[in-house]
Amino acid sequence: MNSVAVTLFFAACCALMQCLLTVLVIRRRLNAGVYFLDGGDDPLLRRIRAHGNFAETAPMALLLMALLEFSGLDRVWVMVFGVALLVGRVIHAASLLTNHAAWSRSLGMALTIGVISIEAVCGLWMVFR
Repeated sequence: MNSVAVTLFFAACCALMQCLLTVLVIRRRLNAGVYFLDGGDDPLLRRIRAHGNFAETAPMALLLMALLEFSGLDRVWVMVFGVALLVGRVIHAASLLTNHAAWSRSLGMALTIGVISIEAVCGLWMVFR
């Protein structure tokens, strides 16, 4: 039976990051007194988008990663995908939450979209080889 231990490690790291991003949104909501939408509060909006973008991209990358690992892709590649995903998500979130630099947001997204795209191509290659 194939194992998905590498993916499990990165999924657990991503789950902790998702929890942190959620807590940051909740704390800002409480501090700003905004309980629905963003109330025009820029720091809250940035936290909402950091959380939302993570929730929009990480699950597909992790799903593909697990399927590739289960299908027998070399663990080194699975590890590379996991590291790139995690680094990309951290850079993107940090950019939104701190320095707001467009280049770091772009880098974070490029890493994330790169991982998903390459995983998808690997998946298609594995199916049709």
